[in-house]
Amino acid sequence: MASTLDQLVDKVRENRIWRSIFRSGTGQSNLHKSLVVQQNVFLHLFSIKARKRTLEFRATWYLGALTFGTFAILVITGVLLMLYYHPSVPQAYADMKDLQYVVSSGVFLRNLHRWSAHAMVFLVFTHMFKVFYRGAYRTPREFNWVVGVILLLVTLLLSYTGYLLPWDQLAYWAVTVGSNIASAVPLMGAKIRFLMLGGTAVNANALLRFYVLHCVILPLFAILFIAVHFWRIRKDGGIYPGDQSSEVGSQ
Repeated sequence: MASTLDQLVDKVRENRIWRSIFRSGTGQSNLHKSLVVQQNVFLHLFSIKARKRTLEFRATWYLGALTFGTFAILVITGVLLMLYYHPSVPQAYADMKDLQYVVSSGVFLRNLHRWSAHAMVFLVFTHMFKVFYRGAYRTPREFNWVVGVILLLVTLLLSYTGYLLPWDQLAYWAVTVGSNIASAVPLMGAKIRFLMLGGTAVNANALLRFYVLHCVILPLFAILFIAVHFWRIRKDGGIYPGDQSSEVGSQ
């Protein structure tokens, strides 16, 4: 039975369709193993080996992993919320009321999304503070520090754009105040506010723009930069610098 199963697996792996996807083939040599990693985008993001000290709780507090975990929860709950939401002025608030009183577990779903967003903002700031405190922004990690700053800005924009979607009084006036602050930017303030709102006031155009930004554009940017962030952690020799500077420089 085991030999038959092995033969079936080998037959599938030698199939033309399989080989077109996984070009490195199979094998036990170090060359084949490295090719499998290098030619797979998902495996290439993570290290085959990691220094034990980088996985210790006292070194990282697992802040990066916790931040990514909250982002994954936000993606899942956000997709589920999109099934019950219409980005239109007459319907958006009614959908929020339906989630609260009609949809089964709708309150739990919305609150899980909301509190995960708050937790992600807190964790990102804490993670950035920890990285700065440990000096992980220095060479050769300065590029990844910039990527982290971009992810911080994307996180804040995700939180801000999602604030308008319930279309209640709190959301309306919060975005009104925020857009008015943006309009105070010298020379470009009025244009920035017009670009944000799609007009001169917080109306249906603003709701649609914030919805597209919150549900499509900003999440795609976040996924892209998270992938680059993980990849650079591997290429830079770990999360935090230590005494093994020669090891980092050789990678």
